[in-house]
Amino acid sequence: MTRSEIEAQLKTIIKPYVQNEEAFENLSQETDMLQDLQINSAHLVDIILDMEEHFDIEIDDETAEKMLTVGEAVTATENLLDKKD
Repeated sequence: MTRSEIEAQLKTIIKPYVQNEEAFENLSQETDMLQDLQINSAHLVDIILDMEEHFDIEIDDETAEKMLTVGEAVTATENLLDKKD
């Protein structure tokens, strides 16, 4: 799965939790999920759980703490998918 495919699927996963639609429309690798998209920390946990289910991966706490931007979330997912293969 390519980075752009992961990002497109991640965008679908985070959309229901986004408070700032304008920032969501301008989503980039640098977009901060807490600051820019105004997703609260409880919903960030929901996103991680949704990602685990969607991509069939297990995200440990250390990895989850680093997934604050879209790019970091894509990279973490990419790495975990590579480990599965």
